[in-house]
Amino acid sequence: MPYISGANGEWAISGKANEAGETDTQTGSNAPSVPERSLEKALGLQIRSLRRQHDLSVADLAGAAGISSGMLSKIENGGISASLTTLQAISGVLQVPLSSLFASFEERQDCSYVPAGKGLTIDRRGTKVGHVYSLLGHVLRGDVAVEPYLITLSADAAPYTSFRHSGVEFLYMMKGEVTYRHGTESYHLSEGDSLLFDSAAPHGPEVLSGKEVTYLSVIVYPRSQD
Repeated sequence: MPYISGANGEWAISGKANEAGETDTQTGSNAPSVPERSLEKALGLQIRSLRRQHDLSVADLAGAAGISSGMLSKIENGGISASLTTLQAISGVLQVPLSSLFASFEERQDCSYVPAGKGLTIDRRGTKVGHVYSLLGHVLRGDVAVEPYLITLSADAAPYTSFRHSGVEFLYMMKGEVTYRHGTESYHLSEGDSLLFDSAAPHGPEVLSGKEVTYLSVIVYPRSQD
């Protein structure tokens, strides 16, 4: 079992050695690991899906492709590696390009790169009172939406404590000081402080110092509510 150990204020995450004697170092996150996906499994699932879309039985597709029903069942279950000749025959019966059988395996993994100072300025309610939102990245797929913003409050910005939206929000102060309100509580934040909260409650900067303030805001919410 991995554990976190610390001494003299220095913390490290330890891992458990595997059968090969290599240390399985953990990242410290509780996120589950990503299961390995084999090409055979992906091909089988795609073929089954396309077969059902064409309202074909296993016997129908197998017979038209010139293979046995048993072999097709093994292919769909990811139990065997089919030859390219067999896959081409199957794709011909399904009337799709051979490459489409590999579509589910070659899924896109999103990555968003934004150079320094190139974030997209977003218009939100706060922009009218000296609140500038610069979007630092965007994820196109998945069940969860993540919106990272670099927020700048100008020296003459006005307080605004009525923001409300679904999900959770994380703030990390980078420059300046601000009193930030969440629900019925207020928090004095200065450089290096952070705040994580349920963003369904009214929230926003309540007391400003009269100097420019910069902080990172990361909003996370279910994409179904987008």
